[in-house]
Amino acid sequence: MNPRHLSAAVAAILAANLAHAAPPAAAFFGMPTVSKATISPKGNFVAYLYTDEKRKQMIAVRDTRNLSVVTVPAVSQGEDAPITALHWINEDRLGFTVKDMRTEFIGNWDEFAVNRDGSLMTHLISGNWRHRQETIGSHMKSRVLTAQYTYFGPTHDGSDDIIVTKHLWNNTDIMSESSRLYRLDTKSRTLSDLLPGSQPARVTGWLVDADDTPRIAYSKDKGRCIVSHFDKASKQWSQISNADCYTDARVVPQFFDSRNTLYVAGGYKGTGALYTFDIAKAQRSAEPLVVLDGFDFNGDPVLDYRAKALLGLHIRTDAKSTVWFDPAMKALQQKIDALVPGMSNRILCENDCRNAPALLVQASSDRDPTQYLVYTPATNQVVSLGSEHPDIKRADMGTRDFQRFAARDGLSIPVYVTTPPGKPKGPLPTVVLVHGGPWVRGSSWEWENEAQFLASRGYLVLQPEYRGSTGFGYAHYRAGWRQWGRTMQDDLADTAQWAIKQGLADPKRVAIMGTSYGGYASLMGLIRNPELFRCGIDASGITDIGLMFTSARSNDPEQHLRYELPTLIGDPDKDAEVLKQNSPVALADKLKNPLLIAHGYEDRRVPIEHAQRLRSALATPPEWIVYPNEGHGLYHENNRIDFYQRVERFLAKHLQ
Repeated sequence: MNPRHLSAAVAAILAANLAHAAPPAAAFFGMPTVSKATISPKGNFVAYLYTDEKRKQMIAVRDTRNLSVVTVPAVSQGEDAPITALHWINEDRLGFTVKDMRTEFIGNWDEFAVNRDGSLMTHLISGNWRHRQETIGSHMKSRVLTAQYTYFGPTHDGSDDIIVTKHLWNNTDIMSESSRLYRLDTKSRTLSDLLPGSQPARVTGWLVDADDTPRIAYSKDKGRCIVSHFDKASKQWSQISNADCYTDARVVPQFFDSRNTLYVAGGYKGTGALYTFDIAKAQRSAEPLVVLDGFDFNGDPVLDYRAKALLGLHIRTDAKSTVWFDPAMKALQQKIDALVPGMSNRILCENDCRNAPALLVQASSDRDPTQYLVYTPATNQVVSLGSEHPDIKRADMGTRDFQRFAARDGLSIPVYVTTPPGKPKGPLPTVVLVHGGPWVRGSSWEWENEAQFLASRGYLVLQPEYRGSTGFGYAHYRAGWRQWGRTMQDDLADTAQWAIKQGLADPKRVAIMGTSYGGYASLMGLIRNPELFRCGIDASGITDIGLMFTSARSNDPEQHLRYELPTLIGDPDKDAEVLKQNSPVALADKLKNPLLIAHGYEDRRVPIEHAQRLRSALATPPEWIVYPNEGHGLYHENNRIDFYQRVERFLAKHLQ
């Protein structure tokens, strides 16, 4: 019997039994048990974060030759300030970043360095949070860089130095307007300008070459995206590209290889491809190096600094994979894939990958959270360091599939489909899960906690890459401009209708859910298609588009408000009426289906007044939760778990 024909009491019992059989929310949304694994430059050691039973993070270091463990005496500062990044400085020294989750703008990252045996802890950069003396204790030093600085990247000369960014502010914006790179000795804390002299204005991004020299400066000014190049011989900067930020003809620098060849992304037959770039001629190669059919280039280089070679590229199409140019690395990939079948195995190495005593492998699949393995070429064996979420079992997870369908106007819409475990027959209760951004790539084939959590509760999960999403060609991105609440919204309804026609989704049991833009789209789904979306969940969603331009609490910089938002969403003056007509707060009388709203009180990206205004305008009170210590997102473990437990109860109540 279909659960929708049962009494509410019986449906609740069935939902409770299903939830009991599935892994708890904490298994999906708790802090990863093992994470951020990274291998040392010569491959002799791996370091990773470990969360113990008391929910404290620690840094563990293991010798890849015998996998003995040394725990570095560095732990997180509690739930408000976890360790968020870990990086090798050289074979004997590590750096790690601590982030204050209570603030959302530059000035909330602390940087530390420590020897791999736990000695010589050095505080390098101080953010704007209060350090707990009982944790750092005697390791604290009096001379540290201010919150203007953040970690940029490593150096490649074996020294104790790292590269840091100094952020520069104007008199108006919360976010920094420009930046400059410096070299920092992590033992003496000596700071030196990495490139003395003048530099381009409004630099928001940098590329350094194989010699750790800043060579490319990326700037934004009045809607123009400017790429400047530093010539080592003349020691002068010159522009190699100055184009409208929203055209597909602009140059997008990607990386320098270890021979200092510049690679850029550019258009090729409708999607973005990877090219080499002739700096002297200021033009890209005639033919692309890498073309990903149906996808924009999205990848990272695997460089061998000793051999000065580009070994391969880690790429993402519908899923993650690696393209190897080097035959030896291709052979190693095949050996690892044979040892770890059915998984996407990404090889991570530094400097001398082909001769390293060990390689780090990041393994995952649609049904398996990321786990970290150490592969030893000499013995052709792998040893597991652990899984990010060890309580997740493959048998309890559903499969994920990538498909495309035609929207009502013919535009091809990519969609990820996650099916509940056990291959249940449709039609199924369904959640349309809308990614935020919206001008980002939403998902990938690999295991995803939110989608698998919902699938484990018996829901079919649809994740459309609606128009406006990036990664699927310029035309797909361009089609979403100024379409909030309109054709972008149609794509979400069309996603549900496509799944219904395929016999996958139950037309009477479809919910819509999302965060940030996804929260906005969930509200608009209930407003525009109440007959289709039975209930909705809005987390940190925009409710008043006009408020995005005027809120005093917002952290959007002036350049973003004056150029990016008017281009992508609409002009706040000329298009004021259109923006109002597509703002949930102005259409609150149409919001009648069940609604859950969650918001962080400290949110600066989408200030809480968005949620408060909507709540006041609704005739029927929504389910409502405000997390006082959260910003734009749920960064605290207890809040994440609480939210998804609420989601589980809400959906069981309204879709079963």
